[in-house]
Amino acid sequence: MDRLSLTGTLLVATPLLRDPNFYRSVVFVIDDDPAEGTLGVIVNRPSDLEVGEVLADWGRHASHPAVMFAGGPVGTDAGLALAEPANGQQPLGWRSLEAMDSGVWPSGLGMVDLDAPPQLVADALRRFRVFAGYAGWSPGQLRAEIDEGAWYVLPATADDVFCDDPHGLWSRVLRRQGGELAFVATFPDDPTLN
Repeated sequence: MDRLSLTGTLLVATPLLRDPNFYRSVVFVIDDDPAEGTLGVIVNRPSDLEVGEVLADWGRHASHPAVMFAGGPVGTDAGLALAEPANGQQPLGWRSLEAMDSGVWPSGLGMVDLDAPPQLVADALRRFRVFAGYAGWSPGQLRAEIDEGAWYVLPATADDVFCDDPHGLWSRVLRRQGGELAFVATFPDDPTLN
């Protein structure tokens, strides 16, 4: 049986996932490789720390909200940046994310080398976001979590990655699916208080 790649999709935490690292998180999957595992970033966890306080030269280029995002519990001392180029350009210091076998890949997304001088890259970017850390799973680990009912695997859009209101993203992504998932979007934080 062929294994479908999760690259370019969203992992949306189900209400059953109570791990505080991922509770009501929306993870954008950057890479899913059967031999290497899966890597993604949480796109709905903005911090209070402005990008400019950490990466002074990049701060003014960050999309609203212009703060560092908690990308996940792994490698929190390192930054990872996603961007969408303006006018279909492919600026220096930007690398396209290409889905090998996923038909739902949001077009135009890529990673930015934060060591590159911003003046070579930033003006050619339409949207830009920086994540501290990432979410990672060893081979087979994420598939097991999905089978256990911890994650919904849903189509992603570039607007999900660069959302202006990341706190409401979990509910909005579920609501736009319609049907049963739209109902899940209303699931209370504590069902015993319902």
